[in-house]
Amino acid sequence: MIDRTHELSVVRQCQVLHLARSTAYYTPQPTAPEDLALMRRIDELHLEHPFAGSRMLRDMLRLEGRKIGRKHVSTLMKKMGIEALYRKPNTSKRHAAHPIHPYLLRNLVIDRPNQVWATDITYIPMRRGFVYLVAVVDWFSRRVLSWRISNTLTTDFCLDAVRDAIARHGPPEIFNTDQGCQFTSSDFTQLLNDNGIQISMDGKGAWRDNVFVERLWKSVKYEEVYLKAYDSVSAAKANLSTYFSFYNTRRPHQSLDGKTPDTIYFAGLPQERIAA
Repeated sequence: MIDRTHELSVVRQCQVLHLARSTAYYTPQPTAPEDLALMRRIDELHLEHPFAGSRMLRDMLRLEGRKIGRKHVSTLMKKMGIEALYRKPNTSKRHAAHPIHPYLLRNLVIDRPNQVWATDITYIPMRRGFVYLVAVVDWFSRRVLSWRISNTLTTDFCLDAVRDAIARHGPPEIFNTDQGCQFTSSDFTQLLNDNGIQISMDGKGAWRDNVFVERLWKSVKYEEVYLKAYDSVSAAKANLSTYFSFYNTRRPHQSLDGKTPDTIYFAGLPQERIAA
């Protein structure tokens, strides 16, 4: 995917392919096929039973005939970046030195596009390995405005996704995240401050504060990821691109009265914004 002999620099190739720069320089450690199969099943169980911790997941796996200990389950969960719901998925773990901003959405009437955006990170299994996915979502319309994948949990692929969303759609009024270190980092908050965006952060352990992104992850995995086994990062990127186009333009949403995110998003924009 990244050709180090190409006349384009590695940085420019990453920009063209919408990949985080860290992805090009990172050498992943191989994961045993048995563990990859377990990680996929743990991910499925986590979506179905997000309150289940390592002990309950171990017992569920044992009921399926899998011989596994709680410590092994816990190790795989940490590698995947997930925890039981009451402690919030751990794909974005808080950094103790980073400041935390208040949650601004409580009792807020959200009635227009680009009023509130939200973001989060999730684990995506592949045939041989896994990647992480970050998406920027418009709260009002559920439209996926931008997304990136990476094989590391660094801040830069989150920054790339937000920069792309702002470049395409202009800045929102409020940006909501969880308290993960990627989103509380000085680079991330500075990007929002530089664009005049108010920063809102979920309460600790309050997964419902970012519920629409959590619902997106469930749709992505059950309607796309779990139906396929990506052979490479480029295959994951191509298939996810096709899915997000479908999700925005052709997939009806019950919460939107059967309309698509694109229909709601563009209908709510000022006419001069659409013309531009």
